[in-house]
Amino acid sequence: MSFHLSYRAEPGNPWFSWQYVRDNSDTILAALREHASLTGRAVLLAALVALPLAVVAYWYRRLAGPILALTGVLYTIPSLALFAFIAPYLGIGAVTVLTVVVLYALLVIVRNAVAGLNQVPPEVRDAAEGMGYGRWARLFRIDLPLALPGILTGVRLATVSTVALVTVGVVIGRGGLGQLIFAGFQNNFYKAQIMTGTLLCVLLALVLDLILAGVGRLLTPWLRSRPR
Repeated sequence: MSFHLSYRAEPGNPWFSWQYVRDNSDTILAALREHASLTGRAVLLAALVALPLAVVAYWYRRLAGPILALTGVLYTIPSLALFAFIAPYLGIGAVTVLTVVVLYALLVIVRNAVAGLNQVPPEVRDAAEGMGYGRWARLFRIDLPLALPGILTGVRLATVSTVALVTVGVVIGRGGLGQLIFAGFQNNFYKAQIMTGTLLCVLLALVLDLILAGVGRLLTPWLRSRPR
């Protein structure tokens, strides 16, 4: 997606300009929508891949090390290098951006999900087995609900980091707000454009984190009722 920007030069090249925001409101909103869409889809896909991996690592302890090691290696690859490696195979577009950010989000979600599952009290697991719960029944009725705080922590961390990482997608023309920031550097270091894209990235990360925190409170009412 390409964004067409227009601006009128202002004295002193200020760091923020309502005039710039008004003149480019449609373009700014389009960039924000693309950024939010890429972030949401990436975190959802990462969670769908990471949670089964975490369950496998939880059930088969000998596989926990290799799973965490693999996701850790993916996390250490520089983002630009990963874009350069994947783009020739998947092309230039949203699929490439999603693939890269999903790979980066895996480690955060897997590690926190495994930690949450490992924190389920052994006596609770033993009681569930004594009541006749099989592996799958115990997973969905006992393990995952009790591990939910850790899982949500991983999803929140992955979401915030994904908002930042999506901006790097500007290298293939799908960077959302990153394109505003990059275009600001190209427009003779137009500060208002750079600052607008940066502030919206920060606000988007904060809003999404607050939404997920609220969802977490709704899904874990027993944590609110704990005595302090």
